[in-house]
Amino acid sequence: MALTPGSFAGRPLSCIPKSRAAASTARAVPSSSSMPRSSRHALSSRLQHVCHNSVPTASTRCLHTSSTRPVSSDNLTLNAVSLSRPPEPQPEPDNMAKPPPLAVLPLTNILRSLMTTTVSSSPLLLPPSLAIMSVLANTTSPALNPDKNLVLRYFLKNTFYAQFCAGESATEVKQTIACLKSIGFSGVILGYAKEVVLTASQTKDLTAHNPATEEECIRTEINPWSAGTLETVRLASPGDFVALKFTGAGRQALHALSQRLPPSPALAKAIDDICQLATTRGVRLLFDAEQQAVQHGIDDWTLAYMRKYNSPSRAVVYGTYQAYLKATPAVLSAHLTAAAAEGFAIGVKLVRGAYLGSDPRHLIHDTKADTDAAYDGIAEALLKGLWAGPLKAPSSDDSVFPRVDTVLASHNCESVLKARAIVESLAGEGSPPQVAFAQLQGMADEVSCELVQCGSDGVKSSPPLQAYKYLVWGSTGECMKYLLRRAQENRDAVQRTRSGRDAMRAELIRRVKGMFGVMG
Repeated sequence: MALTPGSFAGRPLSCIPKSRAAASTARAVPSSSSMPRSSRHALSSRLQHVCHNSVPTASTRCLHTSSTRPVSSDNLTLNAVSLSRPPEPQPEPDNMAKPPPLAVLPLTNILRSLMTTTVSSSPLLLPPSLAIMSVLANTTSPALNPDKNLVLRYFLKNTFYAQFCAGESATEVKQTIACLKSIGFSGVILGYAKEVVLTASQTKDLTAHNPATEEECIRTEINPWSAGTLETVRLASPGDFVALKFTGAGRQALHALSQRLPPSPALAKAIDDICQLATTRGVRLLFDAEQQAVQHGIDDWTLAYMRKYNSPSRAVVYGTYQAYLKATPAVLSAHLTAAAAEGFAIGVKLVRGAYLGSDPRHLIHDTKADTDAAYDGIAEALLKGLWAGPLKAPSSDDSVFPRVDTVLASHNCESVLKARAIVESLAGEGSPPQVAFAQLQGMADEVSCELVQCGSDGVKSSPPLQAYKYLVWGSTGECMKYLLRRAQENRDAVQRTRSGRDAMRAELIRRVKGMFGVMG
């Protein structure tokens, strides 16, 4: 309760804090020097009675201390100044238990996550679910297209789509983002869902390019992708990220990327328009990694646009680097060297990788432990700003490490804990790194919510930890390829999926017990 000078008006004297009561009484009588001896004796007795018998209230304890001992009469005089002397302030002990991290999530999210993780961690349910998702993501039949089959759309939108995606319209997207930020997330990484995932035969056909279809590609592929991505930038707020998938721009983009060519003039203009709008709005851009058939071209474009739009003190364009690829340390080291030599900040989004189903196996680390070691080693080097671990310095001995703005995107609890320890250690030394932690919407909520809780506490890290959720928007049909990859990712990380399932189940049980007054 806020206290004002009139807070005590009309209240019994016993409810007034001791110093206020004594001061008010002193002002209500003449000074002791002008009173007869008998009157002074009576006044002293009255003041002692007031201060010994006033009842301490919540307001009294808040204003003074948690102690309720009566003030000794030896300290009282008839001087109003000495009567109102405040005791030494002491902090009240915090006896409130910290709520579990998942307590911030709405019940609908808990139930939906429990359903999704139960299916994804079940050897019996996951294979047929993946088969159905694959058909829906690649179908050409109107009956199996969620955007045309209203019954199918209703089921998907209220289950898997709602779990991982932001919405189909600007209104739905804004509501989802507002909900996440009200929970405590620092912001979002928002992507436009339109993309292309190639089959092996389609990959071979990328070398063929028909100039006769150029105008058609611009009209039906590049322009819609550009419009959707620009709308995504407008939906994001300053400080948020927008993820770009170049394959969503269609055949011209696929051909240029596969041949490591610059973007066509129409596509280059579209990318520049997106970068300029993002710079104006204070939104950062993440150029997403994709499958290996086009990834080398994406790396080339990423470095080119970093040079163009990143300043010495701030990264607008971020590249995505997949730790499960054996070549990633060399690629990232080359980009860091270029940034240091040319004086621009480099943006790095570090992920483990999401194309296990399509990338050639020999390009990927032999074991999960190798991938984990690569991820953690790169993350540590980036956070500390050192050429260390997997990142190799150029040949010169005096090579400097550039400014790096980092997004650590990981669902691995151990990796997040290691990175948090480094961030908190550096913050304690007065040099906190520029880093954000991110997880996919609908996955690893137990990790995300703990980051939110740590960020809101603001005790160990200064500034507080930044936690983001990655989510895409678009029609249900447009999001099907994205949803298929999420299902495949859950299949390839069964143990982590089971941990998420168990965390959701435990949180649901805790809430049910709470409804019946059962603690623990």
